[in-house]
Amino acid sequence: MRLFILTTLVISFSLLNLSYTTPEKDRVTNNKFKSEYFIVLVIDGPRFTETFGDTTHRYIPHLGNELSKEGVLMKHFYNNGPTYTNAGHTAITTGVYQRISNAGKELPKNPSIFQYYLKSMNADKTDAYIVSSKGKLEILANTKDKKWWNTYMPSTYCGPKGNSSDYVSDDQTFLKVNQLLESNPPHLMLINFLAVDSYGHSNEWDKYLNALVQCDEYAYQIWRKIQSNPILKDKTTLFITNDHGRHLDGHKNGFVNHGDKCAGCKQISLLAMGPDFKKNCQLDESGELIDISQTIAYMKGFEMPTSKGRILVELFEK
Repeated sequence: MRLFILTTLVISFSLLNLSYTTPEKDRVTNNKFKSEYFIVLVIDGPRFTETFGDTTHRYIPHLGNELSKEGVLMKHFYNNGPTYTNAGHTAITTGVYQRISNAGKELPKNPSIFQYYLKSMNADKTDAYIVSSKGKLEILANTKDKKWWNTYMPSTYCGPKGNSSDYVSDDQTFLKVNQLLESNPPHLMLINFLAVDSYGHSNEWDKYLNALVQCDEYAYQIWRKIQSNPILKDKTTLFITNDHGRHLDGHKNGFVNHGDKCAGCKQISLLAMGPDFKKNCQLDESGELIDISQTIAYMKGFEMPTSKGRILVELFEK
């Protein structure tokens, strides 16, 4: 009898604890998400002061006006790791911050969301795609992890040959994205546009701003393409973010460079659009790059045990 009472108390206490933990996560745990396709669009290297930090949105008229009304915006969004291209993209795809070579000669230490996805879904490699203007981002398709090395690798278009020194125009990258969206859309895709970062490094201010306006147009056209495709419409989540920012005015290197832990390099933004997210909403909560892949994995229904990110539950409709 005593054993029965003790067992009953233990079970009751356990159930009480379960009902009291992480209510925000529990609130969405049993939702049936509508999204089947996931795209992460990375506009490489703009400063927050020229994107959502400028309330006029003069350089991002589509993102700041039409598209922000279609989804939820996180202005308090950060790269809290190394603030350069390969490290930023590695954080996005693996959910782990890593100090990695920026020359495209070193693989990430951890498996990527592409590899976890392809294995869990037993999908063909063409169902996950990396499309990049920078050839050095070919490294995102693989990992140093011996259990995952050279396995479950996604398809890639990182320049025509995928060499680390191979760069193509954003127009060519945009063309490839359109081809994929029109034919047999992959369920998971990462896109990188390089021009903003490139013109920043070459200290060409006007071209830097013009490239940002052009990337804003690319983002708008991609969203329109999604909405006009019956396969993708109301089934696609689009994340638009950056891999890093740039030094603020007054920094000894000015807007030309990036790579340290200054506020300008760390602060970026995230605009999330799709059928499962809030609309016309700006959040006060903060997030970071490593949260993106963890959120996608959660919505898609597979796990990323090596990720250090969290699920951005505040994006979801109640």
